[in-house]
Formats: sequence, structure tokens, C-alpha cells
Amino acid sequence: MDKNIVVAIDGYSSCGKSTLAKALAKKLHFIYIDSGAMYRAVTLYFLRNNIDLKDSAQVAAALKNVHLNFHSRDYQTHILLNDEEVSDEIRLMPVSENVSNVAALHDVRIEMVRQQQRMGKSKNIIMDGRDIGTVVFPHAQVKLFMTADPNVRAQRRYKEVILKEPHITLEEVFESLAHRDYQDTTRAESPLIRAHEAIILDNTNLTPEEQLAFAASKVEPFLK
Repeated sequence: MDKNIVVAIDGYSSCGKSTLAKALAKKLHFIYIDSGAMYRAVTLYFLRNNIDLKDSAQVAAALKNVHLNFHSRDYQTHILLNDEEVSDEIRLMPVSENVSNVAALHDVRIEMVRQQQRMGKSKNIIMDGRDIGTVVFPHAQVKLFMTADPNVRAQRRYKEVILKEPHITLEEVFESLAHRDYQDTTRAESPLIRAHEAIILDNTNLTPEEQLAFAASKVEPFLK
């Protein structure tokens, strides 16, 4: 290998993108880039430094002091904020309550893409999302586009949500997913679309082991 390998996994919500990405990273000894953790780490920095989100100049100045990286230990991916391990702190309530507002900032999104691309130049990585193969890593060696039958996706999501929201119905989950699909595919900035060279992975009737084997078979030729 004379070049770092990037695996971009895009697709609809509740298709198990993150689950597959983590399993594939473990199998191939790649680094899994958790984009959500990156936005949480930025949020933590902003909270620590009392950054006013409405002050674009202050936000831009703060972003210049945010350097993120990932490392793998015990088959788990850990995030570093300016060389400080913050994997646990970014999951605490103060960050959870503010991350959506931070992630909505255009300057933050631009900077996160820049840092994601930097990571892709220095190590073999796997990243999942909705615009990874089209915007973040358009030249990724392997691009997967995950999908599944909407009813199956709703049932999977329902099993997760019911534990926290016992009064929710399967119909409500189905409608929520349909709305999310519409938002993802029609938004003005970086909509969810399949890159023309992306390999479709329909996991409606696949076990986790089967989809992992399928994904690994698409990456392994690049390891030789």
C-alpha cells in the first residue's frame, strides 16, 4: 500500500451505518472517524471558552484553536481535543444539550470537513454519514451506500426508541423516518445522494455478519 485507504459509508438513517463502520474498522484495523464525536468535541471547546455562537468572528477565531484527532485503543476509537482525551466528557449532558446548535453553524461544518479530510491523508480510515462519498471524501477508494426496506428500518429503529420512549408507536417511528429521509435528500447543503460509483448495500435481509463480509470484500483488494 502506497496510499492511505478511505472507506466512505453513506445511506439512510437506521440502516446501521455506524455499526457496520465500527465493525469494519475493527476487522481491518482501520481508524473509525466518528463525525458526531467531532461536533461534540468542538461544542466542548466552545463551552469551556464561553464562545458566543451568534458572534461569527468569535466562532471563526475559536475554530483556529481546535485540533481534533482519533486514535484506537482496545479496538475502541477515542477522540483527542488538542491532544486531550475527551471521549467521555463529550457525552455528558452540557455537550448533548448544545451540540445541535454548534453543528448547525456553517463555519463549524466547513472546518470539520477540512479536518476530516486531513485525517484521511494520514491514516486508513472509515467514516459514515450522508455526504461522505460525495462531499467529504469524493475520491475515496471504496464507497458504500446503505439502504433497507423502510418497514424494516422502522422496526429496527422502533426497537431502539421504545426502550427510552415506551409510549411511542411503530407508525410514529415510520413517519419520523420518512420525514428524515425527505429532509436528508432535499436539503440545500450536501443532500443525501448516492455517488455514482458507490456500491449499494441493501441489508434488508442480511445478518450483521453477512453485511460485514460483503463490505470487507470490497475493501480487501486495496490492501494487497
